[in-house]
Amino acid sequence: MNTTSVKAYGTEAATQPLESMQIKRRTLLATDIEMEVLFCGICHSDLHSVRNDWGGTTFPIVPGHEILGRVTQVGPEVKNFKVGDLAAVGCIVDSCQHCQHCESGEEQFCEEGVTFSFNSLDKVSGGRTYGGFSKFYVCDEAYVLKMPNFEDLAAAAPLLCAGITVYSPLKHWKAGPGKKVGVIGIGGLGHLAVRIANAMGAEVAVFTRSVAKAEDAKRLGADQAILSTDPKAMAQAKGFDLIIDTVSAKHDVNSYLNALAVDGSLVIVGLPAQPLEVGAFQLVKGRKSFSGSNIGGIAETQEMLDFCAEHQIVADVERINIQEVNEAFDRLEKGDVRYRFVIDMASLEA
Repeated sequence: MNTTSVKAYGTEAATQPLESMQIKRRTLLATDIEMEVLFCGICHSDLHSVRNDWGGTTFPIVPGHEILGRVTQVGPEVKNFKVGDLAAVGCIVDSCQHCQHCESGEEQFCEEGVTFSFNSLDKVSGGRTYGGFSKFYVCDEAYVLKMPNFEDLAAAAPLLCAGITVYSPLKHWKAGPGKKVGVIGIGGLGHLAVRIANAMGAEVAVFTRSVAKAEDAKRLGADQAILSTDPKAMAQAKGFDLIIDTVSAKHDVNSYLNALAVDGSLVIVGLPAQPLEVGAFQLVKGRKSFSGSNIGGIAETQEMLDFCAEHQIVADVERINIQEVNEAFDRLEKGDVRYRFVIDMASLEA
């Protein structure tokens, strides 16, 4: 297969910093689009993958799966994009396309295994996929999103992972008028969960360890902020139909299970590297559920983008140059960002 050399930012090992490198992208196949990457968000998954926290990282790695760009080339059979269009790629870039889940638009559950934007086996080109910390990205149009023309495109980039990660469970568990929704943690995922749940019409409460973030909760659209370090406040937290757990570090989930209503669900979307302990009594008392959710399919991701455009929902971002990415990763590990880093990929040429 013919390839083109593309400038990118990645690393050769978990102990080494990200730095400029050259990678290979395939030349366009019939249904491929190529886009110049304008902005790419930084996700906790990027950090975990680069540091090999979960194991299984293949080096060299180029992270990035909140990829927003402008189409520069299209293959001869592309139907839905033309040169100059805004486009986006999230977590998924390939799947089998014929199992029950792919056929129902839930490619994230592909029975043969989904291909992710980076650090995944590339079934088309061979080798591994490389992510959006790069000048160009090539993808089959079936996995490319039509990007609404948000006023602040950089702030919309995190919707490609953080947005769909919280939108999908909020929709699945029917967040809306008359429902009481809790969000654990106000970070990259959590602050978008608050905004989206609010736009869906739910009553929204935030659980946070940070007094400063509790004070910020109302601006984000929360009706209530609960300090999770306050035992009295936690004991009074009751009646939640749904709680979205966005925390990516090990934590005690049992006090949040206690806050659920009968038949309520605690849904984890954060990805701690260590297992979480769940008490059986917290579940059986009230027929409660401890569940998980992982991104969404292509159709649902497009639905989420359109919903967020309609309701003017974007992330709070700190825009950085690619040369600052190692410092940003260190700060992300410490939770020192309000609330998402986004790389201006024009800086790659600096």
